[in-house]
Amino acid sequence: MLAAERRDLLLTRLRTDGKIVAKDLAAELGLSEDSIRRDLRELAAAGLCQKVYGGAVPVSPALADYNGRTTVAPDSKHAVAAHAVTLVRPSSVVILDGGTTTLEVVRALPLDLECTVVTHSPTIAVELLNHPAVEVIMLGGRLFKHSAVTCGAAAVEAAAGISADIFLLGVTGVHPVHGLTTGDADEAAMKRALSRRAAETYVLASAEKLGTASRYGVVALSEVAGVVTDGAASDTADELTAQGIPVLSGTGAER
Repeated sequence: MLAAERRDLLLTRLRTDGKIVAKDLAAELGLSEDSIRRDLRELAAAGLCQKVYGGAVPVSPALADYNGRTTVAPDSKHAVAAHAVTLVRPSSVVILDGGTTTLEVVRALPLDLECTVVTHSPTIAVELLNHPAVEVIMLGGRLFKHSAVTCGAAAVEAAAGISADIFLLGVTGVHPVHGLTTGDADEAAMKRALSRRAAETYVLASAEKLGTASRYGVVALSEVAGVVTDGAASDTADELTAQGIPVLSGTGAER
């Protein structure tokens, strides 16, 4: 089998099976594991898969830059936002992550809602100008332009003084085995810092993130209060539920 044929086969298996186990595929094709791993490294370098221990899983479309993500799975993001907004209670203190799904959450908030929002996202803060009863606290730091959020030591230090009721966490990958991931180490560290400042963390999981993984882990699935989806049928959501991870949809009810 030619190298190009092997790579086409690998991509097909990623689409159909949602993963590649290098050892198993090598045995099936009568090839060495080294050949399969080399192919996976090349695909990963081209941004076509995410290498993980023992093989690979689909790479997340949410790794695109901020503007590019605005056109990815808009209907799913709207549905996730409609579910997530029910978690935001009047008079509560809410930490909002950056990202296009979180932006949809802000747009879904009632205009008369009274609460305090802490965010490290300039885009989220600007959108909240339309909510006169929401007090906004911005966390400063180095602006990570790819995701339009602040990160780094200054931002983490600013977060240390916050005590919130909930954190709505954005990630690029939600995988039942490889957990909650994102594509930048500093951004992952900032998300962990924000999660530690909230009594409960909920993950905003629009469709393009389910079953995919990125390079850097954020927090363990066992540490979150729930994963908010769009309610559509999903193998990943079923696997999370089987693990005892609350998967929320509809009016915030657990699946």
